[in-house]
Amino acid sequence: MHLPITGGCGCGAVRFEVTAPFLSAGYCHCTRCQRRSGTAASANARAERGSVRILQGEENLRVWLPEGGREKIFCVRCGSALFSRDPGSAEYTGVRLGAVDGDPGIRPESRAYVAYAARWEPIPDDGLPRYPEARPGYAEGR
Repeated sequence: MHLPITGGCGCGAVRFEVTAPFLSAGYCHCTRCQRRSGTAASANARAERGSVRILQGEENLRVWLPEGGREKIFCVRCGSALFSRDPGSAEYTGVRLGAVDGDPGIRPESRAYVAYAARWEPIPDDGLPRYPEARPGYAEGR
């Protein structure tokens, strides 16, 4: 892994960099992530506060604040899910691993919200710890 870690949305309108290694990563199987991503789980990394910087296309970012959750930031042009953050914060602390160019330097370490896992796709037997709700101390995806 080389710093900065770079990434962007599907259409290329938004580009970003992460200037510090990710702190942790995991899969979120909550219904909200399923519907937002169109997949059975969302792979997310937790970034150090102040380490995520938008390089281009900030005007294309929009925010959705689900009830009881973190703000979800996406590209308004292509719909790519990119970040999450605490409500009202300017600091992006959650980064969708699918938005990262190349190797993010981290692998998902756990599976959260497995009580809500999609019934149409079994969770793989990959040895990762599973939590029925949020992983203790980590609720990035939701």
